[in-house]
Amino acid sequence: MKRLCLLLLLGLAGCINQPKYDRPEIELPAQWKQTAPRFAEDGRWWRIYQDAELEKVVDEALKGNADLLIAAARVDEARALLGEANSFFWPGVDAQAGVSRQQVSTRTATSFPGIPREYSNHRAVLNVSYELDLFGRLRANSAAARHELEASEASREAVRLALAAQAAKSYFALRALDEQVFLTRKTVALREEALALQRKRLQGGVISEFELRQLEAENAVVRAQLPPLEREREREEVALAVLLGRSPRSVFQDGVAIKAVFEETPGAPVLPAGMPSELLLRRPDLVEAERALASANARVAQARADFFPSISLTAFLGSESAALANLFSGGQAATWQIAAGLTQPIFQGGRLQARREAADARERAALTQYEQAIRSAFGEVRTALVAQGRARESYEAETARERALAETLRLARLRYQNGVASQLDVIDAERGLLQAQVARVDALRAYRFAVADLFRALGG
Repeated sequence: MKRLCLLLLLGLAGCINQPKYDRPEIELPAQWKQTAPRFAEDGRWWRIYQDAELEKVVDEALKGNADLLIAAARVDEARALLGEANSFFWPGVDAQAGVSRQQVSTRTATSFPGIPREYSNHRAVLNVSYELDLFGRLRANSAAARHELEASEASREAVRLALAAQAAKSYFALRALDEQVFLTRKTVALREEALALQRKRLQGGVISEFELRQLEAENAVVRAQLPPLEREREREEVALAVLLGRSPRSVFQDGVAIKAVFEETPGAPVLPAGMPSELLLRRPDLVEAERALASANARVAQARADFFPSISLTAFLGSESAALANLFSGGQAATWQIAAGLTQPIFQGGRLQARREAADARERAALTQYEQAIRSAFGEVRTALVAQGRARESYEAETARERALAETLRLARLRYQNGVASQLDVIDAERGLLQAQVARVDALRAYRFAVADLFRALGG
């Protein structure tokens, strides 16, 4: 009979239909429209900008950013939870010691004449317990914890990728604002020189006070553009310092070292490398979503295993004595036990079925989230590619506009010197050139932003 029961249990364990996990098949593009060789195998894609100061900024962010430190702590937490899940594969061993004194009632069936009513008991044993994982509940729990660790590691890499992109964008925003401030101050200085000359001309009676006031108003318009730019630059520098994880004192007092080189040009456009299917393995947020789906699948297996018997083995070995002095006296005080137990759920008020349905629902939700993450990822790649191309076109157009207006300003000054045009014509040309220069800087910033967004969309 014992053998028959054992065979039935083993056969039942072998017949359990454990859910098999396979990564879902997704319809992907066959290939990119344009491809290029791989650039950054080590993930340091920001080197494409060839800016040593940017590399220092990104490295500082990767060391001190709070979000990345939090993500790393969550990885450590998931690793510890995996260790806890794996610990159930091993026997549990603990020591137990106790002492008690009690009195037996004479009005009970356990009271016998000649036996003392009061007695003491001393006990010291070593307990061992072990659960046989015939139906895969512990294995499923361990698999789910392992997949959750992999998901948390992918989440940390996603934070790292987003952090590098944000640091690069903030850095180039700061550089663009520096150049715009420089151009505006340069224009203000030229206006001040011209205004000083016009004041002398007023004293000589060459121009009227009306014309001088017009020139002063135009000069004030340019000077009024400086404070907003300087305010925005200060705000951007503070935001970057916070992103780098600096101390409050450093955020308040120190600046961020950036490259002080103006009138740069964008580099070669960035194109995807490899096949579209590689994006599923390269983008950490997609890896995170897929590992979360695998974990949900393992939780379904765990919920199914809860319907089957739980088999436990227990044993203890130790000493027990009425007198403490005899507790370790040898064989007469020795006590031991070996036992096996089986627990089969029969009626739980629907609790196990509800757990199973909840696990199935979480798996369906994880599958939908994974599919949506893939859609969003390819949408981001397409958007980033288009943004990069359009930003480059804008930069080229603004550069051509700047060249044309620079020539216009040269001709306007020549006409003014020959008495053909007024000073206001020169000021109009200066105003147009400053606007074109600022627009060119904005276009270059937009292009660099688009490159960072594209690298982020491609998984670095």
